Amino acid sequence: MPIPLVTRILIADDFTLVREGLKKVLDAKPDLEVVAEASDGAEAVDKALRDDVDLAILDISMPRMTGIQAAAELHRRKPELRIVILSMHDSDQLLFEALKAGASGYVLKSGADTDIVDAVRSAMLGQSFLYPSAVTTLVRDYVDHGGHGDEQFDVLTPRELDVLKLIAEAHTNREIAELLFISVKTVERHRQNILGKLGMRDRVELTRYAIRRGLIQA
Repeated sequence: MPIPLVTRILIADDFTLVREGLKKVLDAKPDLEVVAEASDGAEAVDKALRDDVDLAILDISMPRMTGIQAAAELHRRKPELRIVILSMHDSDQLLFEALKAGASGYVLKSGADTDIVDAVRSAMLGQSFLYPSAVTTLVRDYVDHGGHGDEQFDVLTPRELDVLKLIAEAHTNREIAELLFISVKTVERHRQNILGKLGMRDRVELTRYAIRRGLIQA
């Protein structure tokens, strides 16, 4: 999906002050604009489907329909819409449920004022944003339950493996380009090739794969 010059955002939270605070932070950025608001999950789904929005920020706990329920419904009916979950809970279970529902990011309210812009921009780039301890959770889960398996890397070229490892270590495209002495455009092409070959859609899935395959250490 082409990235718009200005990302049109829906904010859904049952607290007006939270919506106003997020709107102030997001609208201060030239590439972001809040164009719709909702006070519950059902209203969020209705507005996200009806209005011209690129990304929805959904509070995890809302009346009528939770943020995770709304995310799953929107992911099914409007798969091109990017979704970021906002939560006050540092919960492994909720994190995994949010990712399973189709969210590209999980942001804690305690750090939303600094993290929300990065989360939105990452989601629009087709990447995922997780707070630091959430990454540790994913690592621990795949170390404990993923194992190393019998899959082989034959499907990926050696250079694609290099790129995959650096992606999983959370390096940006520019950083990967500098480390491998290639252009950013080449990194982006490798990233798309890797996603296509592995049938994956974002960095979270690539990180899980890299951990499971032993490319990076837990």
